[in-house]
Amino acid sequence: MINILKERFNNNMKRHINIIWDDVEKKIESKEEILNILQKMEDTGGEPDVIGLTEDGRIIICDCSKETPIKRRSLCYDEKALKSRTKNPPLGDAISLAKEIGINILNEELYFKLQSLDEFDLKTSSWIETPNYIREKGGALFCEKRYGKIFVFHNSADSYYSVRGFRGYLLV
Repeated sequence: MINILKERFNNNMKRHINIIWDDVEKKIESKEEILNILQKMEDTGGEPDVIGLTEDGRIIICDCSKETPIKRRSLCYDEKALKSRTKNPPLGDAISLAKEIGINILNEELYFKLQSLDEFDLKTSSWIETPNYIREKGGALFCEKRYGKIFVFHNSADSYYSVRGFRGYLLV
């Protein structure tokens, strides 16, 4: 996993200007739990890569696949939505799968940050963290990029489409 990350890091330097690979490697090497999470991100099609640092110096590793990760699509938003879907339910939900992988679903701020680094979700869309006041009314938010613009949309949380999944991130 470290070799995959290092190669992706070196091939996409515009995503992490002023971050040195050796600093990243020191934070993840020999940390079995982090390496397992990164492997799950990779296995589900996320193509994790470093996209920045938090204010307190933690490394942000995010799904950087061009389209929403292929093995994380056709999911409704959360478990509550999944349980409410009585006809034709999907196989799972985004929030539960993110938790199972060990990552957080992107929020709107991180989604926009990711899009500032490259172009993503030109043919797919990604569920994003939804504020409680929207979720309590049965809705959920998702994003995509079309016509050179990032769009934030809403849908009922129990909806699912073959081109909608989710992106996640890990702080190290």
